[in-house]
Amino acid sequence: MGKKLVMAQKRGETRALCLGVAMVACAVITYYILGTTVLPLYQKSVWTQESTCHLIETHIRDQEELEGKKVPQYPCLWVNVSAVGRWAVLYHTEDTRDRNQQCSYIPGSLDNYPVARADVEKVRARFHERQVFYCFWTSRENETSVLYQRLYGPQALLFSLFWPTFLLTGGLLIIVMVKINQSLSILAAQK
Repeated sequence: MGKKLVMAQKRGETRALCLGVAMVACAVITYYILGTTVLPLYQKSVWTQESTCHLIETHIRDQEELEGKKVPQYPCLWVNVSAVGRWAVLYHTEDTRDRNQQCSYIPGSLDNYPVARADVEKVRARFHERQVFYCFWTSRENETSVLYQRLYGPQALLFSLFWPTFLLTGGLLIIVMVKINQSLSILAAQK
């Protein structure tokens, strides 16, 4: 009876140790992936100062020609604001600015034109309801753009690091509990 109990304990301890080590390994891999993808984007983001923006004008751009270039075949919103005492172009996120500098807001579904147009109209109406809102700006001298929302802010970084930290902590706790259990069973066997 005693030998079967010891064998069952060893098998269970081995499985628990494997689970703990696997959790720690997954957490380390996740930290590496986040360190190579999310962290550089967070460090590259220059829009760190928060300010109050006042709406100047909004208009929807469809298929017009701007500065000799054709705007893509989808509706987009162009928003001008006053921020930090100067005129600026408002962009929804960092990615919006990188995708098309002629658009402040690009709708999510570009395949269906009426749905995209309705989405842009809804966002435009929200801007007209709230004439004053918070935005993010950079302290660069010649920068004439501000962001409505940061994709790679401190909240996104903390949210990205929460689950790997939880996984690492859980794995380490399992390993520590198994080791404590093993040392206590050795002490009990010696008495």
